[in-house]
Amino acid sequence: MFNTIFPKIHKEGYKFLAISILATFIVLFFSKLLGLIFILITVWVYYFFRDPERYSINDLSYLISPADGLITDISERSGPEELRLENTTYTRISVFMNIFNCHVNRTPTAGKVEEIYYKPGKFLNASLDKASEENERNYYKIKSSKNNEEIIIVQIAGLIARRIVCEVEQGQELKQGDRIGMIRFGSRVDIYFKNKKVLAKLGQNVIAGESLIASE
Repeated sequence: MFNTIFPKIHKEGYKFLAISILATFIVLFFSKLLGLIFILITVWVYYFFRDPERYSINDLSYLISPADGLITDISERSGPEELRLENTTYTRISVFMNIFNCHVNRTPTAGKVEEIYYKPGKFLNASLDKASEENERNYYKIKSSKNNEEIIIVQIAGLIARRIVCEVEQGQELKQGDRIGMIRFGSRVDIYFKNKKVLAKLGQNVIAGESLIASE
C-alpha cells in the first residue's frame, strides 16, 4: 500500500522535485494561496517521475507495450529512414503519453540492442503524425532473442518535452520489460514490428511492461 501511494521516482526526477520543493517553501513565505498551488505542482512533479515496478509476461511470443498511455495509431508504415529501413514495411503502433502518465519506457521483447540513434528536432504536439518526422526523437533497434526479428522503438518528444533520456547501450542484452529510458513531460512512443497479430485497439489505454499489444 505504501509503495502504491508513494512510488519510487526515477533518478531524473530528483532535481526537479528539489527545485519544486524549494520554490514552494519560498512562495509559502509570501502567500499561502500561491503556496498551495506550488504544493500541488510539487505533488504532480513527484508523480510524473514515478517509476513503479512492472511485471512482464516473460513470453517472447508476445510484444508488450513500451509506454503507458493511449494508443492513437495502428497502421502499416515504412521503417525509419534514420535506421535505413525506409524500404521495409512494418506495423506501427503509437502510444501517446499525457502529462499524467508514467513516462518510463520499456522494451517490448527480450533481445540485443543493435543500434541507437538520436535525432534532434522540433517540439510539435506528439499526438500529431507529423511529430514522428520532425520532433526530437531517439531510435532503438532491438533484435529479438527468440527469432532474431527486428523490433524498432522510437521515443518522440512532445510540446513540453525537452530531453529524451536513454538508459541502455548498443550491444546490451535486455529482458522483456526492462527499462530503456524516459521522456520528460509529455510525449509519444512508436513501436515497429513485422509478422505479428495486433492485439491492441485504437483508443486503448496501455501499461508499459505489462499490456500485450501483439502476438505471433
